[in-house]
Amino acid sequence: MSVATQLEELVTRAVAAVGDAVVTVGRGSGVVIGTGHVLTNAHNLHADLTVGFADGRRSAAEVVGVDGDGDLAVLATDTGEVAPAALADDIAALGRTIVALARPRRRGLTATLGSISAVDVAFRGPGGRPVRGAVEHSARMPRGSSGGPIVDASGRVVAIDTHRRSDGFYVAMPMGDRLRQRIDQLTQGISPRRARLGVAVAPSPVAGRLRAAVGLQPRDGLLVREVDDDSPAAAAGIAAGDLLVSVDGTPLTTPDVLHDELTDATSLTFTVVRGDDEREVVVDLTAPQD
Repeated sequence: MSVATQLEELVTRAVAAVGDAVVTVGRGSGVVIGTGHVLTNAHNLHADLTVGFADGRRSAAEVVGVDGDGDLAVLATDTGEVAPAALADDIAALGRTIVALARPRRRGLTATLGSISAVDVAFRGPGGRPVRGAVEHSARMPRGSSGGPIVDASGRVVAIDTHRRSDGFYVAMPMGDRLRQRIDQLTQGISPRRARLGVAVAPSPVAGRLRAAVGLQPRDGLLVREVDDDSPAAAAGIAAGDLLVSVDGTPLTTPDVLHDELTDATSLTFTVVRGDDEREVVVDLTAPQD
């Protein structure tokens, strides 16, 4: 059997195994993961949610659970007789041959062959926070493919597509214990609430220029440009114009460092510079937040 024939059969098997479970969600795609449940990207959610199926049927959907920072959502809808896709237990390895499936609106099912071209990559979720541990693949896909499944040779879903990178490769969230746990929680209606500080910041180079412009000594850190009312930062006394130098002893060199420190935190201690005065500020992140 030739290599071309083997690859053709791989795509054919993937379509046969998962094709009917691939659906349209808003402007993107999704996949049926259980009776009455569809997995998609959070950025595909819109006010008027409908899911489109292979047989042309459209069904209204409701959000069961959403992880906005992680760009995942589970929807409840009438999936009819569609067999759910099988989710892989292991994380897709570098070089693995895959088939990217999607059902963009008004295009029908698409299937593209590719391979895992990079692992442990990062991207920004809809809220701007970094999402780490993603994979990159080389299968070319049309607009409206985000939320669709990436399938291996045995027809298992090994990743969920998110978006195309500027260099033409695509980024996907790989299956594995962590992602499966997140999907299970979303299916149960448990949406994660990540700690929120409530500030808009400027990176260190901008902070240095602005401090120099008003005659202050240069310091590395994140300049607070805005503070939300009733936010943890406001309650702790952090104000616009403050410079956040470090958090729990870690220098704040980029906004991503701040995002990482906020993950799973209940309180944080900041070194804050106001003018030329330096002080320690403890921020309680456990208070209810809108």
